[in-house]
Amino acid sequence: GVVLRLRAVKDAGELERLGAAQAITDAAFAHIIGFMAPGMTERQVQLELDDFMLKHGADGLAFPSIVATGPNGANPHAIPSSTVLEAGQCVVMDFGARARGYCSDMTRTVFLGTPEGDMLRAWETLRRANEQVQESIRPGVTGKECHELAERILAEGGFAGARGHGLGHGVGIDIHELPVLNPRNDQPLQAGNVVTVEPGIYLADRFGMRLEDCGVVTERGFDRFTQSTHDMVVL
Repeated sequence: GVVLRLRAVKDAGELERLGAAQAITDAAFAHIIGFMAPGMTERQVQLELDDFMLKHGADGLAFPSIVATGPNGANPHAIPSSTVLEAGQCVVMDFGARARGYCSDMTRTVFLGTPEGDMLRAWETLRRANEQVQESIRPGVTGKECHELAERILAEGGFAGARGHGLGHGVGIDIHELPVLNPRNDQPLQAGNVVTVEPGIYLADRFGMRLEDCGVVTERGFDRFTQSTHDMVVL
């Protein structure tokens, strides 16, 4: 574990490469929301995402892209399929470019029509969890504390137990590195740690959503690489 712990703290050169990978990923999101529409399949959207990243500076994919709509979105590790995007649903997209040896990782959820009821309430709760955790991150805070803060916010919104995975993980040469933001990590975060913040809400047989950013822990707090908006995207 010695090398993994050393890799958990990034230097300036690594941070520049991580930011470059994320810039490709942000550009892919801007492209895909102008491309996708009801009637397309998850697989069509995924192929367009991947193709854009590879044509705009990615050396490869950081991991297999996820595009999931409707009940498929309630599976955090869904595999894109022939399922058709339909009005009234939300679509979860988790994807990232690999560039200059380093990975990026982001998730956005977009809506095929303005959400109402539980779907709207879930989105508002999810965004609040993501943003409040990011505001809390600084050196000395533990991964466990970050995870538990997100859990409390989800519970307050009426979605206790609707996540089922850790809040985040380190990113670097590999897509999953140290440190992790989960209930088992009581070690303090350090300046130079690069982590994701990715709360999710998954309601079986109905829908799922996730909002994920990646950034670096600094002495001032948390600086996001991810530049894509947190505002609701309705197609």
